[in-house]
Amino acid sequence: MIAKTSPASVGILMLETGFPRILGDIGNRNTWPFPVRYGVVHGATADKAIYDDPRALAQAFIEAGRELVRQGCAGITTSCGFLSLLQDEVKDALGVPVATSSLMQVPLIQRLLPTGREVAILTISPDNLTPAHLHAAGIEQEIPVMGTDPQGSFCQTILTDAPDLDIAACQQDLIRAAKALLLAYPKTGAIVLECTNMAPYSQAIQKQTGLPVYSIYNFITWFQSGLSPRRGGP
Repeated sequence: MIAKTSPASVGILMLETGFPRILGDIGNRNTWPFPVRYGVVHGATADKAIYDDPRALAQAFIEAGRELVRQGCAGITTSCGFLSLLQDEVKDALGVPVATSSLMQVPLIQRLLPTGREVAILTISPDNLTPAHLHAAGIEQEIPVMGTDPQGSFCQTILTDAPDLDIAACQQDLIRAAKALLLAYPKTGAIVLECTNMAPYSQAIQKQTGLPVYSIYNFITWFQSGLSPRRGGP
């Protein structure tokens, strides 16, 4: 029997990182309008999740996820969009709903857009976002992808696990990348942020582009609403 020790319906499997988790980031507890419970997957660094094959870490994620389920979490997510490659293995092992990646929103968002408009992805590492990652997230069509500047403040902070974060500089990096995306792909009708650390800048991106912007925050807020639905009626 699962011990219901926490009111948190969502359990978040965190990479082992040290960079600041600002408001809006998945790793900041105050980001969420509901209780969450965290579990760190030891040995799962950003480098291993993005540059290596994260499927080598599947058992570590499963073990950490089982602990969150034992603590009462009814659904599990992760803190990196590249972990879509773990979706099937982790959900089957845990036996509860699992949402490994913000990219899983893409097929639904594409269905929402008018004919002739397309959803596009903004990612921290376009060279490493492979067709396998997209397929694992349920994305079967060709899709525009744009990356942030690898030498910019955002990438350097996240990928080098820096102890300090310049919010204004990171925001400008994301805005520049989003504008470059629209120039390269003018049919873009909505943007999905692959990286969970991009979520704090969603509003700034939306204001600069005029397009809907979907992040891990949107996805997990929806996810949680089914795990712990509000009472209907007055």
